[in-house]
Parts: sequence; C-alpha cells; structure tokens
Amino acid sequence: MEKYESYDAYLAALEKRGQLPEGFKTAVLPLSFFPEERKLINPLPMNMSLIMLDKPTTRFAGIFTSNRCPGSPVLIGRERLKSKQIRGILINNKIANVCMKTGVEDSISLLETLAESAGGKVEEYFPCSTGIIGWRLPIKAMKAVIPKLVSSLEGGTGVKLAKGIMTTDAFPKLRSIKVGKGRIVAVAKGAGMIEPNMATMLSYILTDISMGKSFLQKCLKRVADQTYNCISVDSDQSTSDSVILLSSGCKPAVEEDVFEAALLKLCTELAEDIVRNAEGSGHVIKVEVTGAQNDALAKAVGKAVINSPLVTTAIFGNDPNVGRLVSCVGDFMGINNLTFDKDQMSIWLGKELVFDKGSFCIDRRKEEKLSKYMKERSFDSDHKSYPEHNLTVDVLYKLSEKGKGHAVVKGTDLSYAYVKENADYRS
Repeated sequence: MEKYESYDAYLAALEKRGQLPEGFKTAVLPLSFFPEERKLINPLPMNMSLIMLDKPTTRFAGIFTSNRCPGSPVLIGRERLKSKQIRGILINNKIANVCMKTGVEDSISLLETLAESAGGKVEEYFPCSTGIIGWRLPIKAMKAVIPKLVSSLEGGTGVKLAKGIMTTDAFPKLRSIKVGKGRIVAVAKGAGMIEPNMATMLSYILTDISMGKSFLQKCLKRVADQTYNCISVDSDQSTSDSVILLSSGCKPAVEEDVFEAALLKLCTELAEDIVRNAEGSGHVIKVEVTGAQNDALAKAVGKAVINSPLVTTAIFGNDPNVGRLVSCVGDFMGINNLTFDKDQMSIWLGKELVFDKGSFCIDRRKEEKLSKYMKERSFDSDHKSYPEHNLTVDVLYKLSEKGKGHAVVKGTDLSYAYVKENADYRS
C-alpha cells in the first residue's frame, strides 16, 4: 500500500520516480493576466508549460475527447496526428480556449511564436489548453513568455510539469515504469469533468523506447479504453480531453506486448490518481463487473454504479446502503430495455456478500463491519496537497453465471466539497 504522511514525502516520491526519459526537456513559467470577460481587482495566475524533444520524432500518438463541442487545441491536435514529425507540446492552464471565434487562430499564433523561438514549423507542435470554458486566451501575455519558456528548458524530472498543468487538482500526478533499456514517464491533470470516451483530462506520456508510430497509436487507444475510459468523477466529459504519447527513440525497441503491458500498468495507476484527486472526493470506488453479455455492457453497468448520486453519497457517508447498489443496476437495465434477471445476480461490498441470487443477505454485523471498512478507506474530502493512501472501496457484481463480459471501472464518492468547488469555481 502506498501511504504518505506529508506533501514533502509525496513530492520526494515523485522526484524519485519522475526522471525524464532520454531525449526530453521540459519548462514551466507563470504569468498573470486580466481576463477580457470579467472585471477583477487582482490579476489571475496562469502557467505555461513546454515539453520538447532534443530532436524531432516521427514516433508519436494521440487521442482526444469525443465531446462535440471540442476546444480549439483539440481540433488542431487531431490534424497534428497527420504531421510527419513532432518537436513538442505547448500547454497552458486556467483557460481552455473552447468555442471562441478566434480560438484556432489564437492557438496557431502561440505556436508560431514557439516555432520562431525553438525552431521548426508550426505543424510540428501540439497545443493544449485547460481551465475555464468561455474565456479568450490572454494571447499578448502568453506570447511574451514563450521565448523565456524555451530558454529555460531543462532535463531532470517531470515534477515541475506535473505541477504546472494543474487547475483545481489538489496534487500533481506522475507515474513511471522501466521497460527494457528505457522507460515510460507520464503526467496527468484532472479533478472534475471527467467522463472520457477517448482520453482523460490532459495526460502526456513520454518514452525513449523506439516503437513505431502505427503501433503507438493502436496501443494508446487500447490502453486508454481499459484505463482512462474506465474512470468517472461527475459524468461530464470535458471539451479538452487529450492524451499525447511521444517517443524520442533513444533506446532500443522491445516486444510490442511487453511495451503495451507496461503502458497499461502505468496508465492504470495514473487513472486512479486522477480519481483519487477528484474534486471533493473522500473515497475511490472500484467497481468490477463480471458475468455480463459482453465487455461493453460490463463497463456501462460499472459506470452506472459510480455515476449514481445515491450510491456515491452513501459511500461518502460511510453508509453500507446496499439497496442502492441493486437499485441503480435495475434502473440502468430498465431504462435501456435490456434483458436482465436479478435472480442470477450477486454483489460483494469489500469481501462481504451482500446480495445473492436475487435476495439481500445483510445483517447488523455486516452493516457495522462494512461501515468500518469504508471509514478505513476514506480520506479528507477537502483535499490535502497529497494522497494519503491508495485504498479503494471495492464493489463486485456477478450478473450471471454464463456471461463472459468483464470490466473494472473506477470513480469517486459525491461530497459537500465537490458542490462547493464547482459552485465557486469562477468566483
């Protein structure tokens, strides 16, 4: 079990595992600005972050949100996948650059300034923006920072990058894994508005292992489907979700299945970090569904559970209200007019069997034991600046004896702090 007693201890762990792969440098610089859309006494802060390869690479991949109102950087990013080579990624937090009349023009203008300072062509850079939707980027202030950003590029770890891309995140998220003679390092940001169908909020995966572009794209999609696409915080998919994978090609290739297994492990851990960091969360919930007709149905059932306000509020209150675990599945099956027999279903909360072949099997002893179980897995919903532990509240559904479908979905409880965070977001 991972356990941290302080922010410094957590940061030390990130520094230890966060060494950048060979061939990469990063930089992060702050700026302040006054938004055009709101009169403020004090300026707002923004971070600009840059990921740069020492040499352009032909080995890269990306997946993006399926939200039909995507941000301008997503529109550009999809086109960048057709580029012959990539040099880097320019990222800003605070403003997401979504559905603005000058949105694409603004992102391109920033990349033009970057290309002038760092070399190469505009088409060799990905733009990414995250934050408030509906405001225009402070282009003048951002362009003024870019030359300094380029000159401050350095190696070392990815911790500054992980911190720089945060918005409402309580703590930075970074994972790494060794593969063959190389390694994979990934960072992510995301705390709310996470119900991805293509990716997650923002995640950048860097490796020095020399894998081909075609394989990386297919591999990233498969891994995302099993990790980033199996988490939910509030059932709202962002307009800016992006996952970008870059390989410097500095280290020898490994077997494709070895690389994919390593990437799957890393992204599984990073996806859970996002859920643990979710706005106002007090528990991470892991729902495993077996016995479904297929994997897609198993995943849909799992998401119905972790997106149920009645289930998630009960878990926030450490209340083993198992009736809600049954009700939400019956509701999902009924609304979608799916064939379902409750007499074949069994449910476990933790290691306790609470529903068996159509009937509840709960008593006072189990109620008390399960309440204690949930309390042991809780953490501060107002969020400290580090994760206290990596424990989860585990729910297992066995829908039938015959079905082969299986999925593991992760989400979070629903707390007072979540409502407060999102009610006060722009205040």
